[in-house]
Amino acid sequence: MSDEQKIALVTGGIGGIGTAICQRLTKEGHRVIASYYPPLADEAQTWQQSRIAEGMNIDIIAGDVSSAQDSVRMITEIVNQYGPVQILVNCAGVTRDRTFRKMSTEEWEVVLNTNLNSVFYVTKPVWNKMLQLGFGRIINISSINGQRGQFGQANYSAAKAGMHGFTMALAQEGAAKGITVNTVSPGYTETPMTLAMRDDVRNAIIAGIPMQRMGHPEEIAAVVAFLAAKENGYITGANIPVNGGLFMH
Repeated sequence: MSDEQKIALVTGGIGGIGTAICQRLTKEGHRVIASYYPPLADEAQTWQQSRIAEGMNIDIIAGDVSSAQDSVRMITEIVNQYGPVQILVNCAGVTRDRTFRKMSTEEWEVVLNTNLNSVFYVTKPVWNKMLQLGFGRIINISSINGQRGQFGQANYSAAKAGMHGFTMALAQEGAAKGITVNTVSPGYTETPMTLAMRDDVRNAIIAGIPMQRMGHPEEIAAVVAFLAAKENGYITGANIPVNGGLFMH
């Protein structure tokens, strides 16, 4: 491994935005590992074969990031096989949309555990080694709805807002140690989920976006690659919106 190549872990790496991030970090010369939810093993294998067909050697690893114990197990396996994680992209996330009046405790907890608690669970076992190395890049993928809130997403908006609170606090702890911690907050992005929307719903969303289109996953990945770069060591605690002007703060 060259001095410029880093070990990069992308949680939720086989998802729409996660895939673009994995591809971009690989093109930047890093050794990339994509984590996936263990029941999605077959899907992850197919995903990896697609990356190989593209000429990209991206490794995959099972990990339930909503579990502290399994997150530690996953990081231990990565360290033993590849070395310490130097770039961590917390991208894993789920939705359980429902009005608050009808939202169950389970729907609240699964979203908080997967989207917010996972950031603690996965970052914790890589943090000390980053401190020892004097280098680290932690990038948390939040959402426009963590900045502005969204009807029917009290759980999701709370989790995504919490991610940036975590970012700002941890950024202060890592600042003097060569570790940057930043948030990227995408708006509506073209992924299999948004492409599956009814045309009228999609068109109504696009009509409200000043750029008159949804974002591309590659545009999110470009910001992640920028923040992960060795030369960008003076940006920390930031929340970078990538939303086509839909929400300006």
